[in-house]
Amino acid sequence: MSRTERLETIERPHPQFSIVKQCELLKVPRSTLYHEPKPERPANLALMRRIDELYMKWPFYGARRMAEQLRREGIAVDRKRVRRLMRLMGIEAIYQKPNTSRRHPNHKKHPYLLKNMAIMRVNQVWCADITYIEMAKGFVYLVAIMDWFSRRVLAWRLSITMETDFCVAALQEAMDLYGKPEIFNTDQGVQFTAASFIETLSAQGVRISMDGKGRYLDNIFIERLWRSLKYEEVYLKAYASVAEARLGIGAWLTFYNDERLHQALDYKTPREIFEVSQPVDMMDNASALPTSPQAQQQQQERSLSKTRKRLISETLPLAA
Repeated sequence: MSRTERLETIERPHPQFSIVKQCELLKVPRSTLYHEPKPERPANLALMRRIDELYMKWPFYGARRMAEQLRREGIAVDRKRVRRLMRLMGIEAIYQKPNTSRRHPNHKKHPYLLKNMAIMRVNQVWCADITYIEMAKGFVYLVAIMDWFSRRVLAWRLSITMETDFCVAALQEAMDLYGKPEIFNTDQGVQFTAASFIETLSAQGVRISMDGKGRYLDNIFIERLWRSLKYEEVYLKAYASVAEARLGIGAWLTFYNDERLHQALDYKTPREIFEVSQPVDMMDNASALPTSPQAQQQQQERSLSKTRKRLISETLPLAA
């Protein structure tokens, strides 16, 4: 259970235990209970909403391009303000550039193990990522643990801070429910390079893989999950509380796992693929995508090249 969830279980008043005793039993500092982070101004929350929408559309936009795009839309904003809000949201441009990963300098970085690897079965590779979730008055962070082969979301947690404990809680729940993966892939964020997260995996003999700096395609399946979640659920709602956000997101993730048909899974649901545990020959389906991100990118590039050639051939007779 993450700190946010433990704090939410505290009752005021409780019929048996004082606030001090509840904090002691739940192992949370009493000061945390009374501390309320300074909220962002409504203007900044609205700006963060628009930044998030633009980032879902153009994840390669950094603070400079994002600020210029906002100014084109008539929003008076400078790069410094956009950069601060993007950092608060935990997002950055996806292209490779030096010194962009905000991993802790004392945390060990693990190599990326999935290059050209064929993902052929469930529990072969799991991954995790964090995204920003807006509410009517504020925001929270969401972490999800996903099985790469089936695309099933195995566990998730919400938190009002970017501390590591809610990520560890989600990871522990996933392993308690579904066993363990052979490889676990994340980005280089401080939550995933922290000792508590790494030790939870190492204690189970799980091999650890980490994306290259700014490598969007290294974890593309969970990035697609975020895009679908936001366009189909988050952007359509105005959650009034963390509890309401948890309820709405939980219902959507249940739909995603149990009912939503996935083209890349031969129009099966993630739950069906995960529970049957039978490989799907995705390369036999011309419309389906292979499970390797690198192979997927190559297939998309080949498709784009064919489209260009077709357009050129259609255009040449008109030019003549």
